[in-house]
Amino acid sequence: MQTIFSTMRAAVEAVPNARRVGRVSAVIGLRLTVTGLDRALGIGTRCTVHGEAGPVPGEVVGVDAAGAHILPFGTWDGVGPGTPVEIGGAEEGLRAGPDWIGRVIDALGRPVDGRGPLPPAGRARPVRAAPPSAFARRPVGARLETGVRTLDVFAPLCHGQRMGIFAGSGVGKSTLMSMLARRAETDAIVVGLVGERGREVQDFIRTALGEEGLARSILVVATGDEAPLLRRQAAWTATAVAEALRDAGMRVLLMIDSVTRFAQAQREIGLSLGEPPAARGFPPSVFSELPQLLERAGPGSAGQGDITALYTVLVDGDDMNDPVADAVRGTLDGHLVLSRRIAERGRYPAVDLERSLSRMLPDCHSDTENAILGAARAAIARYTDMEELIRLGAYRRGTDAEVDRAILFAEAAEKFLAQGRGEATPAADAFAGLARLLDDAGWPRGLSAQPSQPA
Repeated sequence: MQTIFSTMRAAVEAVPNARRVGRVSAVIGLRLTVTGLDRALGIGTRCTVHGEAGPVPGEVVGVDAAGAHILPFGTWDGVGPGTPVEIGGAEEGLRAGPDWIGRVIDALGRPVDGRGPLPPAGRARPVRAAPPSAFARRPVGARLETGVRTLDVFAPLCHGQRMGIFAGSGVGKSTLMSMLARRAETDAIVVGLVGERGREVQDFIRTALGEEGLARSILVVATGDEAPLLRRQAAWTATAVAEALRDAGMRVLLMIDSVTRFAQAQREIGLSLGEPPAARGFPPSVFSELPQLLERAGPGSAGQGDITALYTVLVDGDDMNDPVADAVRGTLDGHLVLSRRIAERGRYPAVDLERSLSRMLPDCHSDTENAILGAARAAIARYTDMEELIRLGAYRRGTDAEVDRAILFAEAAEKFLAQGRGEATPAADAFAGLARLLDDAGWPRGLSAQPSQPA
C-alpha cells in the first residue's frame, strides 16, 4: 500500500502547475474586481490581467463578497468586464546584494539605467516584511560622521538610528541628501525616490549624487506619474534592498524621499477600497502602514550590519502639525527641521537648531562635546529671545552683557554653520571651531553643562 501511495504522490508532483484564471467583473477607477479565483487569491497576491492593450500586472489589495479587488502596477487601459485574470506574473521577491551597488532600479526591482540585467545575489526576499523583533536587535551604535557641521554637532546621527527631515519645498532638502550621500561614513547607501518628478531624477543622479555618490549607492525610483501601487512599492523595495545589504554585514544609509508621497500613495489605495477619510483625508491604513515601514530600519541582530535611515517629510505650508508629520515624528529617533526663514537668509543647510533634535543625545557625545553643545544652544536660545528687538533696532548693545555675548556668538555661528555641497568637516574640527566662537564671544561653558533639547 505504501508503495502505491508513493507512486501516486510522485505522479501528482510531476503534473505541471495548472493555470488559474478568473474574470473581471467590474472596473471602478483604479479598482478592478475579479471573480472565479476566490479561494486562490489573498492580500498581496500578484496577478496578470490580459487586457486588449497587453498584460497588466496587479496586486490584490482587498477581498470581500463581491470578489478580489486588484490595483494595477500601471493603468487598466484596454481592460473591461470578462477580461481574463491569471495568478502570477510579476516577480514578488528581490535577490539584492552588494553587486547591485552603483545601479538604478524601479519599484519592481528591474534595472532602468541601461546597464544590463542585475546579478542575482542570495535568496529572494519579500519587499514587504515584518520589522525585526525588538529583542533581536543590537543597541544603536557609535556616532556616524556625516561631514555636515550642523548635524554632527546639534543633531548627531548614530549607526542604526532613524531620523526624519521635515521641510517645505525649496529649502535645500535634496542638497542635504547629496552631502550625506557623498560624505557619510557608511559602506553603502540606498536612496528611494518615491513619487519624484521625472525631470529631477537625472538631475539628482548627475548633480546631487555625482559619480562619487552613485559609486556607493543603489537608487530605487518611482516617478510621480506612476501608479500609486508602484509609488508605495518603491519605499518597500528600497527598504528590502537595504535589509539585504544589512544582512550581508554592511553599514547602510537608507534615504527615502519622501515618506509623505508614500502616505499619499497609500491614501489613494485606501480610498479606492472605500476606506473612510479620517485625518485631513488620510484613511486609517496610512497610519498603520507608516510604522510598518519605518520600524524595518535600525540595528541588525548579532553578526549583521545596521540600517541608518533618513526619511524626508514634505510639510505643506511649513505646517509641522500635519498628520503624517506627527505620525512620523512620533516613530523616529529624532528629527531635523529645515526652515524657510533660515534658507531665505542664505544659510544652508537651513537646519532650525532649536526645533531639531536627536534622541541619541547626550550619550553619543563626550562630556566635553556636550558642554560645547549645551553652551551653544543656550547662547542661540538667548539670541532668539531678543532677535525681534535686535532686528527692529529696539535693543542697544551694552544694555545687557549676556545678550551682547549671545549676539556676537550667533552672528559668528551663522557664518560657521553655512556649508557648501562639496565641503566636509570632521566632527572634531566642528566642535573645536564652535568652542573658539564661544570663547571669542565670552560665552561661558563648563564641563558639567548638558545640551538642552526641545520637548
